[in-house]
Amino acid sequence: MDVFVNLLDDAFFSAIPAIGFAMVFNVPRRFLIHCALTGAFAHALRTFLLHQGLAIEWSTFAAAAFIGFTAIVFAKRHFAPPLMLAVAASIPMLPGVFAFNTVTALIQLTAQSQVSHELTDAVITNGLKTVFIVAALAGGLAMPQLLFFRTRPII
Repeated sequence: MDVFVNLLDDAFFSAIPAIGFAMVFNVPRRFLIHCALTGAFAHALRTFLLHQGLAIEWSTFAAAAFIGFTAIVFAKRHFAPPLMLAVAASIPMLPGVFAFNTVTALIQLTAQSQVSHELTDAVITNGLKTVFIVAALAGGLAMPQLLFFRTRPII
């Protein structure tokens, strides 16, 4: 029951930035609910996969693939570009905490006169996690479009 409440909380609070960024990108008002629901479900999926023990990179990839498939279905149904939904829905999954920790540790590392192994480890760990999460977002969003909008057959 605690996981279910956590997922509902996560879904609600990830729908808010999805709507906000959709408004920034001038998404028509009738499509804002689609952006919010897709962002909420994708973030809740990522949180559920994290609770199941999957790494954050793979969880983000699965959630981004969900966004990509949903965006294609949405685009075909409403005759709209798939990126209109995909970009706004994927914004809540950007790795802000890891990027912040990377930059903070990097600034602290440059301010010291000697190299600290803890700060170097923090820069490398958080920096690589940031890069891999962003790559998982990009790959997950691109994969469905690569599968559905091919000009040549797969084989």
